[in-house]
Amino acid sequence: MKNDIGATRLAKLRRPRRSAVKVSEQSLTRTRLLSPEQPLPLLVEPAEPGVRLNLESWVGGSREWIESELKTRGGLLFRGFEIGSVAAFQRAAAALSSELLDYNEPSTARSKVEGKVYTSTEYSADQTIPMHNELSYSTSWPRKIWFYCVEPAADGGRTPIADSRRVYRAIASELRDRFLQRGVMYVRKYGYGVGRSWNEVFATERKADVEEHCAERGIDYEWRGSNRLITRQVRPADAVHPLSGEPLWFNQAHLHHITSLPGAIQESIRKVSDDPSLPLDINSFYGDGSEIDPEDLDAVRRAFDQSTVSFPWQKGDVMLLDNMLIAHGREPFQGSRKVVVAMAEPYSPNG
Repeated sequence: MKNDIGATRLAKLRRPRRSAVKVSEQSLTRTRLLSPEQPLPLLVEPAEPGVRLNLESWVGGSREWIESELKTRGGLLFRGFEIGSVAAFQRAAAALSSELLDYNEPSTARSKVEGKVYTSTEYSADQTIPMHNELSYSTSWPRKIWFYCVEPAADGGRTPIADSRRVYRAIASELRDRFLQRGVMYVRKYGYGVGRSWNEVFATERKADVEEHCAERGIDYEWRGSNRLITRQVRPADAVHPLSGEPLWFNQAHLHHITSLPGAIQESIRKVSDDPSLPLDINSFYGDGSEIDPEDLDAVRRAFDQSTVSFPWQKGDVMLLDNMLIAHGREPFQGSRKVVVAMAEPYSPNG
């Protein structure tokens, strides 16, 4: 009898104990490229068709994996997740980055949608927005930028993206060195009847606040008349990624030059401009103030073209980019289109 009892006890001890199984967030999803020849963005979607995962919860449990993928790939596209509202989108962004940003020193019109979420650039639907890294003309910028497609356009309206590392390498060394040695000067006009007023951009009614802001950031300023302002700021043409140490093409010289516009629009602007040397509300020059040869800018645009990929938005898509590694733009579109943006994690190379 004792032997039977002992044998029973021994058998129980040998049985594997059941333990709580922790399912990783990554096991609930699958990843793939949109096409074999398109390295960006990496598509992340629920592993089981028809299953709707909550994006906020999934992001919160996948922070380490997301950061690792962003460091190498630079861009992720979340598709088929439960999102549903701008508020839910903001919570998903905050699940990865606790510090979401206000849009400061804007170069284009945007409107606050909710909390720290803004409209994408409010620019004529029939025009292209050239490739750029957000706020690369400033002394600090967001490390991450999120896009949420509330409503895709009836036609067009893609958000093309390009790897800033590839763009850097695609520019001929002689031209690249010229930009790196001279830098880029951005000249902005306020109160001239075009663009945004200095009150809007600097979010103040006091000139003293503007002057303090400019002094802290090395921006030269000049008041003209009672309410006109011109600022000049020289910024590097490149940047170094803080994690990988890779060199990046990181400026908006081609975007803020009049040659970025169609020929007919260029002519119209020049005819009505109060200052032929500054036809736009934001103008770009080499850092020493000299004109940038249009052929140089054409070469930069070709480098972007060689590196750019795009995909059609689907309703509910969310795209996350490392804003330093990946530039973005916007194609013309027809019909209504609503893509909103959140920016996160301020970064300045000077601390």
